[in-house]
Amino acid sequence: MPHELPKSYEPGAIELRWADFWVREKLFSVPAPPAGETRPVFTLLLPPPNVTGRLHMGHMLNQTQMDIIVRWHRMRGFITLWLPGTDHAGIATQMMVERQLAKEGKKRRDLGREKFIARVWEWKREYGGAILDQMRRLGASVDWDREYFTMDENLSHAVREVFVRLYEEGLIYRGNYIVNWCPWHETAISDLEVKHEEVAGKLWEIRYPVVDGSSAGKPEFITVATTRPETMLGDTAIAVNAADERYTHLHGKKVLLPLMNREIPIITDELAQPEFGTGAVKVTPAHDPNDFEAGKRHNLPQINVMDDHAHMNEHAGRYKGLDRFEARKQVLHDLRELGFLVAEKDYTLSIGKCDRCGTVIEPRLSEQWFVKIQPLADRAKEAVESGEISIVPENYRTIYLNWMNNIHDWCVSRQLWWGHRIPAWTCTNKDCKEVIVAREAPTTCPKCAGKKLEQVPDVLDTWFSSGLLPFTTLGWPEKTRDQAVFYPTTLLITAYEILFFWVARMIMFGCHFMQGHHQDEAIKKASGWADKKNDSVPFREVYIHSLVRDAERQKMSKTKGNVVDPLDVIERFGTDATRFTLAAMAAPGTDIAFNESRTEGYRAFANKIWNAARFMFMNVDRIGFVWDSQGTMWGQPPSAVQSGRSPDSKGIARFQPVTLEDRWILSRFNRVAADVNDALATYRFHEGANCIYDFFWGEFCDWYLELIKPRLNIEDCVDKKLAQIACSNLVNLFDASLRLLHPVMPFITEEIWQAMHDGKPALKSIALAPYPQAYESQVDLAAETEMAILQDLIVGVRNERAQLKVETKAKVPLHVYTPEPEIQGLIQKNQRAVERLANVETILFVNSPLTLVQGARHTARFDFHVAHERWINLKAECERQRKELDRLEKAIANGQRQLGNEQFLAKAPTNVVENLRKQQQELAVLKDKTLSKLRELGCQ
Repeated sequence: MPHELPKSYEPGAIELRWADFWVREKLFSVPAPPAGETRPVFTLLLPPPNVTGRLHMGHMLNQTQMDIIVRWHRMRGFITLWLPGTDHAGIATQMMVERQLAKEGKKRRDLGREKFIARVWEWKREYGGAILDQMRRLGASVDWDREYFTMDENLSHAVREVFVRLYEEGLIYRGNYIVNWCPWHETAISDLEVKHEEVAGKLWEIRYPVVDGSSAGKPEFITVATTRPETMLGDTAIAVNAADERYTHLHGKKVLLPLMNREIPIITDELAQPEFGTGAVKVTPAHDPNDFEAGKRHNLPQINVMDDHAHMNEHAGRYKGLDRFEARKQVLHDLRELGFLVAEKDYTLSIGKCDRCGTVIEPRLSEQWFVKIQPLADRAKEAVESGEISIVPENYRTIYLNWMNNIHDWCVSRQLWWGHRIPAWTCTNKDCKEVIVAREAPTTCPKCAGKKLEQVPDVLDTWFSSGLLPFTTLGWPEKTRDQAVFYPTTLLITAYEILFFWVARMIMFGCHFMQGHHQDEAIKKASGWADKKNDSVPFREVYIHSLVRDAERQKMSKTKGNVVDPLDVIERFGTDATRFTLAAMAAPGTDIAFNESRTEGYRAFANKIWNAARFMFMNVDRIGFVWDSQGTMWGQPPSAVQSGRSPDSKGIARFQPVTLEDRWILSRFNRVAADVNDALATYRFHEGANCIYDFFWGEFCDWYLELIKPRLNIEDCVDKKLAQIACSNLVNLFDASLRLLHPVMPFITEEIWQAMHDGKPALKSIALAPYPQAYESQVDLAAETEMAILQDLIVGVRNERAQLKVETKAKVPLHVYTPEPEIQGLIQKNQRAVERLANVETILFVNSPLTLVQGARHTARFDFHVAHERWINLKAECERQRKELDRLEKAIANGQRQLGNEQFLAKAPTNVVENLRKQQQELAVLKDKTLSKLRELGCQ
């Protein structure tokens, strides 16, 4: 062991060094073991961040939880694979490069497709690895040798294979349908990529003149309502309900479309509901999904009146070239001038916007590629309903199933240049136009033998390729040993917002393409999944983590200016403290209100551990203790570890419980180890972190270290062997405690653990050492009860000294009464410890209760009295206490007024109200104490 650590704990000085060490030594690289392997396997796929991404608090939480779980499994002897990679992020990346071009005064079409894609690859090489570099800096224990990019050739090959197979199976088709069109990106996007906002809008009522229609000698009109009057230019019918008697006389007639002077039919269709509005609706098949279906039922023309930029096209007549919203103003103006605009009403409507750029989406007819989703969804739904996949927390399982029950076909084509290009080609022969879907570029049209073929320009939705990752990253479509060992993956930790974007699609694709797959039986059994029948699922469990909010529980956003940059927090407090903050606040199903004061507190926790380690090293050096760290530290020789067997990590090996505090700390360690293991097994990160914190800071540092100090003082110790045992116990306990803490705070634990081994451990890293498990034979509830009694007495005396304002260095006599001889014997046996920790001069046991003794304190098992007298000016003290009482009563009255004010309660932030209520409770306690003091003093 070294003689000492640096005096101060500086996380920046150690974190980069260990992060580089873990990568350089390939500690987390995991080749697939050969057949015959019987160790359990744990596999986790990193949700691939966008290649455009930078680390934010959501990433930090996600990666902290994943790293904790991965390190915990690795230390428990699992073959542990954490797969990293990045997503090509079609829209986001293309947007980034187009902005770069715009600064140069260029557009992508100026470059052409090939040069633009080359420019994107160039951008990716220069900037695309930033977020993975940040992950390396944070020490993520992923297998960097398996790092992937979703546009890698092997993954692109797998994407093509999937597309072709789905097409051959009739599960991919091409057709003209209404899609969500983003005019800014000039592409279709899926329903999931549209965010809906309730906005205050308008509802316009427009009357259409009936052709050859009159009522009482006057021209007859039929009135419809719309929120998008510019689309009327593409109307091809008016629909009424067949059961609506108001319009029976108009069945089969026509109306003249205002502004366009085009005759369109009046049709009867369920699209029109008599109880809504006027009972008549305009039908625009090219600009509304419901109208599109009605148009198909009645064989109506489909007139698209907008171009890719949402400007009016040649079908819009004199409005051609106008932006859709400018066209709306002009259309309304013209309708008003011509007497066709009946009314304008305020109306609340839901507006769909592109989730990426915020542009208002235009429902628009477009030729696209779709996945026929229901057959895939049925299997994915069954996998969750049957329990083959569990989703935690449980409420997300319900949300998932509800969505799967209301799923629509998935538009997978995007009008972009960056991404996986659809493997389809069109014959350019104007009399043929055959579409060929193939794994490789065809040279001849199979229909007309033509040689001129053009590849479809569209690319696939980014989520199409990322939905395949659980099996394509393991070598699919080939059958590989990686698949036999690591598929299905064990766990997915992710955010709610991609439950449908990504999680559901991975389940659908996995259940479809991995049908017939079987995981290695021995590994499956060892991993605890022997009861699972379906090995096609992409993972066994899904854990949906919380959202990180600001300290006021507001969602972080750039517009609010409340975004917390995790790298800034890490710079000030260290990675370990930041990780611990997120873990300690991560209760399942509850959002995290991130507060830097908590991080500052956990930075102090790391400092406490550092100073405790320095104390240990100082005593090891002074006593001359030699720790055989290379031998039976975990109950087995190093050869057992190197052979791949999980070392025996139950309890603390070589710990010799000589005294009460030894038996107590050994018992507490084992019970805490059990609690932490149980918490991590059920994703209760907050409970695990807080258990470790309470043990390490409270029980280990504040109590055990203080209790063993006399035994470590070898000069005063009567039996030198006791000092050696105390030192041995301290070192072994510290080692076990570091391993307990390591998954949450990997850097400081690695630094101290390596120092304990003098940089020459049997294993390269604490990350490869076994995780502590509870050992029943080391649990001693009697010792815990006895120590709790002594702690109650010591804490009680300390509190009483503070109440009496006894000087810190002053030792005072203590009177104790207990009716139980066992407790008196316990205190007497540990009298020196009580006297030292409570700063007591002597302990005098009395034979009768201290009920009548002024200032005595009472507990269920003993009474005690700190025999301290101090001369006071009674009159002055009474006056002081009365002033204090007056101050407290005024403060209480003021608080009650605020809490009784409904306007204040409605406007004040929740934390302000909660703090005020808490303050009122504290003031009430102080008032009671002041009244008691006045009574004790006999003040009138």
